[in-house]
Amino acid sequence: MNEEKSPMIYAAICGVMEDIGSVGKGNYNKTQGFKYRGIDAVMNALNPAMIKHKVFCTPELLEQGREERTTAKGSSLIYSVCRMRYRFFTTDGSYVDAVVVGEGMDSGDKATNKAMSVAFKYACFQTFCIPTENLMDDPDKETPDESKKGSISKYRQDNVTKDLFAELSDELVRTGYGTNAVIKKYRVESIEQMTNLQIKDCISKLKSLPDKKVS
Repeated sequence: MNEEKSPMIYAAICGVMEDIGSVGKGNYNKTQGFKYRGIDAVMNALNPAMIKHKVFCTPELLEQGREERTTAKGSSLIYSVCRMRYRFFTTDGSYVDAVVVGEGMDSGDKATNKAMSVAFKYACFQTFCIPTENLMDDPDKETPDESKKGSISKYRQDNVTKDLFAELSDELVRTGYGTNAVIKKYRVESIEQMTNLQIKDCISKLKSLPDKKVS
């Protein structure tokens, strides 16, 4: 009687975890004066172990939001949020998925690149449990000035955005949840500056709350 074999990806990932060392904050942001773990350090640490245990990864962009914002100094800044799926395969075709969100800002054409790099870095950290400290406080290499005003770019779908704002408004009314709390949580100056992904995330959280009590 043939026994059903376990997918090889589980053992392969465990092998990678066993071989990989810790990744420290070896990079330094001169502008804002903090150390950070760069994507290069993560990939350099992972590559030998992934080759040894025959693991490879393919990315898939699930959703993207792009906005053009104005910085405190008056210059333009592209803000990109990417929801990514990273699929880790091994030789028998088995795989595991890691779905993460990355955010990136740039004055040129690299906002999406930065968002994807951040997403991949955290997908690797959390999939392989790479040893490190203060993981959740790790910022990115460059963090431009926070924008004072935002305008929806041509990449956003206006009808979709309007529908999301309407649904968010309904949920805020239903739950009695204050807009100031939402603004503070998502670190924006107004509800209108929220990205589609942020709005969807907020709606999802609000839907888990009960209706506002009427006195």
